Amino acid sequence: MLVYQCEDSIEGIFTAIYRIYEDKNNNKECRISTDEELFLFAEYIRTEPDRVKTVKVIRTLQREFGEEDYLRICYALASEDAEKATAVYESVAYGLQHKVRPGHLFDNLAKPFLHKVFSLARSTGNEVHHLQGFIRFRQEERGFLYAPIGPKNNVLTFLMPHFADRLPGEYFIIYDEKRGIFGVHPAFRQWYLVQQQEDGLTDFEETAEEGLYSDLFRHFCNSIAIKERRNLKLQRSLLPLRFREYMVEFGENPKGSTDVLNPIRDDLTTSEGWGTMKW
Repeated sequence: MLVYQCEDSIEGIFTAIYRIYEDKNNNKECRISTDEELFLFAEYIRTEPDRVKTVKVIRTLQREFGEEDYLRICYALASEDAEKATAVYESVAYGLQHKVRPGHLFDNLAKPFLHKVFSLARSTGNEVHHLQGFIRFRQEERGFLYAPIGPKNNVLTFLMPHFADRLPGEYFIIYDEKRGIFGVHPAFRQWYLVQQQEDGLTDFEETAEEGLYSDLFRHFCNSIAIKERRNLKLQRSLLPLRFREYMVEFGENPKGSTDVLNPIRDDLTTSEGWGTMKW
């Protein structure tokens, strides 16, 4: 068995797929590993990300399988599953070998590798969809908008185009706390990703005015809750608990805020507060 080792990124995995075909090993038993897992009686081939090879693979996937299935593959590669790289390679090899039509790569979900890629893509896509609605930006003292997130999957690449399209004139930063990656969007310019290199880059302070508006929004959410229409099970299915620590509705009073409206601070996560919200 041949094991192509690469970094855990779309560029790294696509480069490994290119190398398998370049080395004419696509008819042999091959795996792609993104970690240091060892296999018995295996030959290891280390690959480094290559932009030219990545672009060639992307063009081939888009041409042969269509934009929709190509996006599914990218979503699957953004997951944290350890077997995603091998499943994607086997799916690509199957599609090329059987010359499937664009948009029909995942028609035969009886194949374990196709089913796995499809499931991973659906899970990642659902998380992207959730975050597009649940991200909460706050005004930072230095004049830009800032939003921390902690997603299960590496979805920042798919979130940035959505918000860049809707906030083209804003300087904003989305920070993936789990992976230490910043998505930076300068006003009216192209967005880019930055890997955190040192501590202290996340010491952001929101403005006093932002704190007041946060209080007002929490007070609004609490005031429109209807106790008699409480449905916590439905609420949790629509708004999973893991997203709430990054949402202003469920936070504590921000530093420097006032109690003019006497907002309820911690009750929003209880059955008497936001939990009674009608969905």
